[in-house]
Amino acid sequence: TTITFEYDQVSAQEMAERIARIQARFDWLVIEDEAGKVVGYAYYGPFRERKAFDCTVETSLYLDQAVTGRGYGKKLYCALLEAIRSRGFREVIGCLALPNAASEALHVKLGFAKVGHLPRTGYKLGRYVDIGFWQLSLPAAP
Repeated sequence: TTITFEYDQVSAQEMAERIARIQARFDWLVIEDEAGKVVGYAYYGPFRERKAFDCTVETSLYLDQAVTGRGYGKKLYCALLEAIRSRGFREVIGCLALPNAASEALHVKLGFAKVGHLPRTGYKLGRYVDIGFWQLSLPAAP
């Protein structure tokens, strides 16, 4: 799909390396269904590499399409936002392939505001795809 913008299937080894890189500084969370099967994951990382952006992170959330609409996405994203807040990050950016009504609605429900739209930015499956940016300002951790 256009959700990941990957062209090739990611191997288990490459995914493990990605997770390790993220977890060196940030958090990578998974969510399981009632049977204990992993049905989604979420993580965050740097928004941009320059020092001036150190207080801002970009999130990613992936959910098995078979469990959408059951609250897993909201539960996972809320846990991710708490992890982000607890580490002292202030601004959270969600980057979405568009159109994506479910993800847009989730971001709005969690308090994000749409702050940008980049037409025809990604190319996948023989077509250009728009990208939208949503932003959330977090209160300081206690």
